[in-house]
Amino acid sequence: MAFIECKFHSESLKLATSMNVILPQQTSSQIGMKGKSSKGKFPVLYLLHGMSDDQTIWGRRTSIERYAAPLGLAVVMPCAGRSFYTDMASGSKYWTFISEELPAIARSFFPLSEKREDNFVAGLSMGGYGAFKLAFRKPENFSFAASLSGALDIPEFFKASPPIKDELTGIFGPEKKVPGSDNDFFHLAEKLFKSKKQAPALFMSCGTEDYLCGSNQKFKKHLEGLKADFIYDEAPGNHEWGYWDLKIQRVLSILPLKK
Repeated sequence: MAFIECKFHSESLKLATSMNVILPQQTSSQIGMKGKSSKGKFPVLYLLHGMSDDQTIWGRRTSIERYAAPLGLAVVMPCAGRSFYTDMASGSKYWTFISEELPAIARSFFPLSEKREDNFVAGLSMGGYGAFKLAFRKPENFSFAASLSGALDIPEFFKASPPIKDELTGIFGPEKKVPGSDNDFFHLAEKLFKSKKQAPALFMSCGTEDYLCGSNQKFKKHLEGLKADFIYDEAPGNHEWGYWDLKIQRVLSILPLKK
């Protein structure tokens, strides 16, 4: 695998930003790894970080490079600050960046497939929110989305301590405007699954000791009520990297990659 750090100026964010990219490499000479590549453009997984991290975290805290090597899969890991992958009420336009500008820039730098069936997204915590937001708002662009310990219930988050509530207001605007908006997953899921659009395959996972487990169970019941097709995975674990390192392997094992 080739591991590349890219720095570039974002027009939608109006600032310099970064992404780390893993590219397939046909090799058997890297110690402990066997790489796979193919002719043509690569399938790609957009892998999103959580609220306290950045584009480097998946490469530092998991073995994502080693796990992706035999799959012939590119992995794009962007930086999104603490934005919840949202066009912020008081801040930069991270939804525009992640949904429109980032794929275009990544494809201009590297041979990445534009086909829906070759594009996947996953993330943890805040990144789980970002992954499902892309799945629900841009279902035509992704065939698979995974949320690991996702922060899926934003209205519930507003009940947190005042500093957290103030930060969320800066991101999403006033609390009263979130329900029924494009930042409300319960609304977005209902809108998607009642439409005629093809939904991405969905995977959800959360540890039973995780403080977000209750909201994940709540969203699971909502999807069941919509008769959505999804996989829900719940196992002993907390909001920590040992759990996510294990579950990203599960995600990679079920990606609908072409044989």
